[in-house]
Amino acid sequence: MSTPDRRYVITFSCPDRTGIVARISGFLADAGGWITEAAYHTDSDTEWFFTRQVVRASSLPFDAAELRERFADVARELSDQATWRVTDTGDTKRIVLLVTKEGHCLHDLLGRVASGELPCEVSAVIGNNEALRGMVEAHGLPFSYVPFPPPGVNGDARSAAFDEVAAQVEAHDPHAVVLARFMQILPAKLCEAWAGRAINIHHSFLPSFVGARPYHQAHARGVKLIGATCHYVTADLDAGPILEQDVIRIDHGDTVADMVRLGRDAEKLVLARGLRWHLEDRVLVQGNKTITFT
Repeated sequence: MSTPDRRYVITFSCPDRTGIVARISGFLADAGGWITEAAYHTDSDTEWFFTRQVVRASSLPFDAAELRERFADVARELSDQATWRVTDTGDTKRIVLLVTKEGHCLHDLLGRVASGELPCEVSAVIGNNEALRGMVEAHGLPFSYVPFPPPGVNGDARSAAFDEVAAQVEAHDPHAVVLARFMQILPAKLCEAWAGRAINIHHSFLPSFVGARPYHQAHARGVKLIGATCHYVTADLDAGPILEQDVIRIDHGDTVADMVRLGRDAEKLVLARGLRWHLEDRVLVQGNKTITFT
């Protein structure tokens, strides 16, 4: 049964050509679909077309599964290179959070989920440190501790730890794997397995100051703006497609500790925004950049 606010979300991309918008809107109109949001973009460099369409579920005489079947014919007609998805806002999306011992992003996300500000449920929190167990369990959520070898130690122990994390994550089949200051570099095989699902918050306005201790790097450089970047994780360190960024102004009197404190505010907001847009199917990836319909 469709509730009045239930929506079906269609995202679609293909090489640009005439008639795409007319074909999709005509298909929805013929089915009685009531479009509540429609956004379009063509990348002039690649001549690739993108759209996001939102339809009232109650306006269609069939469910999301049948909409997928019918829209598949439209997609094939428009292009054999098309990529597309149909999602149902009535289906609750699942996320898994990966953490270490810094709790500001975790605390913020748990609060937003608990208050209904993020359209998802937290299936599990996995940490490589026990420090945040109490915070997680206070929210009535399961916390799993997976120990990692000390920094700089590679080999079988680190590989085994990542294998355990991967097994626990995949048990929940999440729509997003959020590295909420996890502070571990995912191996290439997990970057590939979680492509388009693994979301990281980096405490820097990328591409500046990649890697560890970006606030220390920024302080040494004497920057006047610090920021945070929410991005999809790829095998290239801190170089995946960017979902969201923001900055905070500082001056010469701010210490590294001041910058860390101020930066945490940016990190929380940027991660929450990026995750929300991902969960709402507002982000389409083109190569190493994103088209975000906000």
